Order: sequence, then C-alpha cells, then structure tokens
Amino acid sequence: MANMLERNKKVKAPEKSYEEHAQDALYREVWEDVNNEKTQQFIKKYGKIMIAVALGIMIIVTGIQIGIRTHYASKMATAENYETAIANTDANALAGIARNTSGATADLAMFNAYLIDNDVAKLDELARDGETREFRDLAKMHIVGIRGDEMTADELEKYLGDVATKSSPFYYTACLTIAQKHIASGNRDAANKWLDKIIDDSNAPAAIRSDAESLR
Repeated sequence: MANMLERNKKVKAPEKSYEEHAQDALYREVWEDVNNEKTQQFIKKYGKIMIAVALGIMIIVTGIQIGIRTHYASKMATAENYETAIANTDANALAGIARNTSGATADLAMFNAYLIDNDVAKLDELARDGETREFRDLAKMHIVGIRGDEMTADELEKYLGDVATKSSPFYYTACLTIAQKHIASGNRDAANKWLDKIIDDSNAPAAIRSDAESLR
C-alpha cells in the first residue's frame, strides 16, 4: 500500500515508530510459535502414519522396479533359449519353453516343437491348453488333417465346432473341411449347409469360395 501511495499520489508512506516495529516483531514471533506448535501437534498426531505411508510408497516403487527388471530379464532369457532351441531343432527344449512361459510365445514354441518331431501329442496339448485362439484352432485343423479319416462326419463337425465360427481365423477353412467330410460320407444335404455358409458370405476368400462352389 505504501508503495502504491508513493507511486500514484506522490505521498510518502509514513515511517513506523520503534513501538510499531516492536509490535510487528512480537506478532511474527507469536505467529511462528503458534505455527511451530501446530506443526508439532500435527507431526505428533500423524507422524507414524506419514512414515508408514512413505515407507509403503518406497516399498511399492522398489517392488515395481524389481518386477520390471525381473520380467525383462525373464523375457530375454526365454528369447535366447527359444533361439537356441530353434537353431538346434530341439523339440523337447521348445516344449519345455512352451510349458514354462505364457501367451503366444508359449503356443509358438509348442507348435514349432510339433513341426520338428511330428509328435501329435504336442498338437493335442496345444489344442487343449493353448493360450491364444489362433494357435488352438490351428492345432485342431492340423489334427483333423491327421486323424480326420478316423472320425465320422458328425465327430469331425463336433470337433471343429469352435473353429467353424466367425470368431476363428480358420472359420472358412473349417466350414469347407466339414462340408468335404459330409460329402465323403454321402450326406449331400449336410454338406450343402456348410458350403452355403461360404458361398453366401461376401467376405469369404475367393479361393475357398471357388472350392465351395465347385463342390456345391
């Protein structure tokens, strides 16, 4: 305010007397004492909680950092083991990786293990326990290619029931495979039902639609 008076009104701000300065100093001292007392009371009341919260945050942050480093190290080790197993065409090592990892990496390792040793049991495991829809369905399609002749048309249709849905990336292939099995079994009506699913679908791949039309 004093500065404003001097600037705008050319009036010199009155100087404070010794008593006024002493009073201001007393007010400041009292105010500091009050603040210090309140601070001490606050710390006394909430100090343990604040320390516990701070320690909790430190533990959480440290745990996250350790978890990230551990996860990264585990991923790197898995990748190195996978590359070594592929280079050595080691089906057992790949199957081991599949059973000790998760996600698409595990499924890919198991599928590659099958490609190396042609052990259908690995396909069965992948079809049953695979973590990704794509590899589970791929395994089922391969199993049908291997055991399809041993199945009846109804058995094959039931086995591929989950694959012959539009949520599967092998939907059209599964529909065509089921239709072919019904034709081989002499059930033309059942076959046509599956062939029509392909022919009437504008999104069906051209090659598969062409095969369906030739069978229809």
